[in-house]
Amino acid sequence: MSTKNYEFIETSSKPIKAWVNGVQFEEEARKQVINTASLPFIFKHISIMPDVHSGKGSTVGSVVPTKGAIIPACVGVDLGCGMMCVKTTLKAKNLPDNLFGIRAAIEKKVPHGRTNNGGKGDRGAWTNPPNSVLTAWHKIREGYEQIIQKYPKIETKNNNSTISQLCSLGTGNHFLSINIDELSNVWFMLHSGSRGVGNRIGTYFINIAKEEMKKYHIHLIDQDLSYLSEGTEYFNDYCLAVEWAQNYAKINRELMMQRMLEAVRELHYIPPFQHDVTAIQCHHNYISKENHFGEDILVTRKGAVRADKDMLGIIPGSMGQKNYIVRGLGNPDSFNSCSHGAGRVMSRTQAKKQFTLEDHIKVTEGVECRKDVDVIDETPMAYKDLDMVMEAQKDLVEIVYTLKEILTVKG
Repeated sequence: MSTKNYEFIETSSKPIKAWVNGVQFEEEARKQVINTASLPFIFKHISIMPDVHSGKGSTVGSVVPTKGAIIPACVGVDLGCGMMCVKTTLKAKNLPDNLFGIRAAIEKKVPHGRTNNGGKGDRGAWTNPPNSVLTAWHKIREGYEQIIQKYPKIETKNNNSTISQLCSLGTGNHFLSINIDELSNVWFMLHSGSRGVGNRIGTYFINIAKEEMKKYHIHLIDQDLSYLSEGTEYFNDYCLAVEWAQNYAKINRELMMQRMLEAVRELHYIPPFQHDVTAIQCHHNYISKENHFGEDILVTRKGAVRADKDMLGIIPGSMGQKNYIVRGLGNPDSFNSCSHGAGRVMSRTQAKKQFTLEDHIKVTEGVECRKDVDVIDETPMAYKDLDMVMEAQKDLVEIVYTLKEILTVKG
């Protein structure tokens, strides 16, 4: 049945409130969420955002509130993944008709992609990190050393990988972009997370949780729902490690934004500009201690953004399409959350089979971006219609700016 603007789903345990009116909510994702709702420590209900789709280990577009335990797979391995956006004093008329030179300058300034399996010579990491990266790393190094001192298996054979990936984009749906709003203002936007170190921390504790279930003979519907109980050493260590990774991700975005801005400023044909007009940072794969319905709980958002009353957030569309700057409405039923993007309608493998390079070139016409077979899995046609997604969550956020993406750098 439908209640308010969401679909209310009864389960054998806690209910689900899903903002999916008019958008796809595939059966596999629905089953994943119902399985999660069966856990005894879920608080009140699970909230599902309109960009929902099934994910490895847990559902993307889910808001999972808990009391007494945490599920590592529910936040996944891209810990602290999120967005950053900066409004500048540049106007569209200040940019050249051909944006290739700007894209090339940004690509030269910020490591992106991945080669050599992430090993020596990886183009997506620094060989010699600049001073800004070294300074930032110095401030967070001690926290990382405390983590690996206790859990040395989290470290890689390449001991410098964590620092060499700071201020780098990565692969997949991560991007750097330039956008124009309705008033011709130029915005810089990016999407990335905690890189390899976040993946290693997430993967390690997901496996620890599974071992804990075996140790205490706890049988679950899905092993990816393995959890760590509050008050245990692993629970405390996981929360501290995730907090560190989320901070790494935030700093990673700040450093890349600085490099993007520098790259454009150094071009002789771009006039001087300011960039501190409006700046927004938001995680969308993370854990947060919050108070809802009068109780202190843990909220895990996987592919969801916090949308407290009047809080600004970023909801990007697909490659080279529209992006939105939004203001939260503080809807308690969603635990003050909204979607983190448009959401996939098909897997990367399916997209590569279904669409051709010609399809991708046509749909990204007028956008300065990669137009090759290696980005077909990120083509806009592999994603939901962002306007439909926004309509489904009109009681969660309001649109402040509509941005048109004119340049995109993909890893």
